[in-house]
Parts: sequence; C-alpha cells; structure tokens
Amino acid sequence: MASRHTRLINQEQIVFGLTVLLFVIFSFMLPNFLASNNILSLLRSVAVLGMLGLGMLVVVLGRGIDLSLVANMAISVAWTVQLVSRGVPLSVALTIGIGFSLVAGLINGLLIAYAEIPPLFATLAMGTFIYGFGRAHLITGTDVVYVPQTIGWILELGQGTFLGIPMPIVVAAATALIAYFFLRYTKPGRFIFAVGDNIAAARIGAIAVRPILALQYGLSGAIAFLAGVITATSVQAMNTRIVDSNLIYDVILVVVLGGVGLSGGKGSVRNVIVGTLLIGVLLNGMTIMDIQYTVQNVVKSLILLVAIVADSVINPRDEQTGQQGDI
Repeated sequence: MASRHTRLINQEQIVFGLTVLLFVIFSFMLPNFLASNNILSLLRSVAVLGMLGLGMLVVVLGRGIDLSLVANMAISVAWTVQLVSRGVPLSVALTIGIGFSLVAGLINGLLIAYAEIPPLFATLAMGTFIYGFGRAHLITGTDVVYVPQTIGWILELGQGTFLGIPMPIVVAAATALIAYFFLRYTKPGRFIFAVGDNIAAARIGAIAVRPILALQYGLSGAIAFLAGVITATSVQAMNTRIVDSNLIYDVILVVVLGGVGLSGGKGSVRNVIVGTLLIGVLLNGMTIMDIQYTVQNVVKSLILLVAIVADSVINPRDEQTGQQGDI
C-alpha cells in the first residue's frame, strides 16, 4: 500500500501543487503579479537557473555533483567576451570559450572516473582552480567583463525575442527539450541512468562506466557555457564575482526540490522544470512584496534543507553509494 501511494503522489507532484498554490495566492495578494510583463520577467529570471539545473541533472543522475558549474560558466564566458573585446573574431572566441568549458568539465570527469576522487571534492577543487586560474591568467585586472556592442548577433540570445517571447526563455526551453531527448532516447543518456541506478550492474552489463562519467561532466560544462552566454548577453556583462554568490546552491535546490534523487538514477528534465518554477514564483512574489534579499536567502536555505531531508527519506543512500563518498 505504501509503495502504491509513493507512485501516486511523489515529490514532483507535491512541488507542482505548491507552485500552483503559490501562484494562486500571489495572484490574489499582489495586484501586478498576473501582468504578462511580470510573468515573462519571472520566466526570464529563472531561465539561466533552469539551464544550470539541467547541467546539474546530468551529473546527479550518474551519482555525481558539479560544484564547479558556476565557476566554469563565469570564467569561460568572461574570457570569451574579453577575447572579442581585444579583436578576436567571435567564432574563434566562442570556440576557445566552449573548449575551455568542455575541457574543465572533462577533467572533472576524468578525476572522478579514473582517479576515483569523490565528486564533491573533485568539483569543489576544480571550481576553485578555475576561478583562481581565470582571474590570474585569463581575465586579469577586473571583476566585471563588459560585452561590447560590436559582438554582433550573439546579443540576440540575451536581448532578442521570438514571437514576443524573450530569447533566454526560448533557449532554456530548447535546452530542456534537447536534454529530454538525449536522456530518454539515446544510448549514452540511458547509460547515465544505468550508472546512477547501479554502477556494479552497469559494469556487468558491459557499459563503459568511466567514459560515461567523463561524458556527464563534459555535458555539464557545455551547458554551463551556454547559460553563461545568456547571462552575459542579457545584462551585457559577466561579473566573475557570481562565483562567490549562492547561485550554486540555488542550482542544487531546484534539482533536489523537483524530485531528482541525489543517490542517482532517479529524475528527469521535468523535475528540474518543476523545481525551477517553484523557486521562480516564490522569489518573484517575495520581490514584489519587497522582502529583503537576505530574508529570501534564508527562505531558500530552509527549502533546500527540507528538500534534502525529503530526498534522504524518498531516495535513501545505499551501501555502495556511501562507500563511494557520493552525495
């Protein structure tokens, strides 16, 4: 009977119900909440968060975590923008930037897959290295790198519209759709689920586990770069101090909150979307009510704590996961 209830009412459905409830409450409480401009602003404000959540989803499904995600995003895109400002052709700068992001992600994967360093420590160290190396050797002398007007068509990704919908929302939706088809209909996508569900069984089933682990982090790096491009072109700058913000915790929050199991092998793109929408509605409502930023962080922290506790109950860590040191 318990298992039947678990199937009928899961965390994703509860979070979706809370999102709808908050949406209805804010609609009655806040006069401008239902305005079309505010709804588009709400979705646009969480578009990058949702994209980063998709990058985190790919690694969490395989029993990992990527704490270098924000550092990779900030430094790779800031370097790209600075190269363009110095006269490097946009195509070359983009190739260098995404190459840096992919290599950083793949190094994470290699450290975890072949050196068998726990993902928590490997990605934390890599994030610190990326930020320090980037500030010291790639974008020296400034915290904020401004996007020049001469950067061309790429500005449309952050500032343009498609059928009246801001491009950040369109790009986030397209990224979610691609991630969905990749995880559901491709062999590497299904292998990621298999590795996360039971790594020993995956090996017995002739799945190349180590290359799959490396692939996860490479994909995470690529998504981080795209999210960074949207961020930079939206505000025409990339502030590298974003690495010191709470953004990485917000990314983990939307993933866990939506119902993705930190023990691996359980979750979907839909979970990330649901978690992102709840946080978007909540933050938008609190912002309209002029609630202080520090109070908003406290609320998000409490929600993250509750979500992690719920995850530990719904998706308990098994003995193998505990031995690996994964989250």
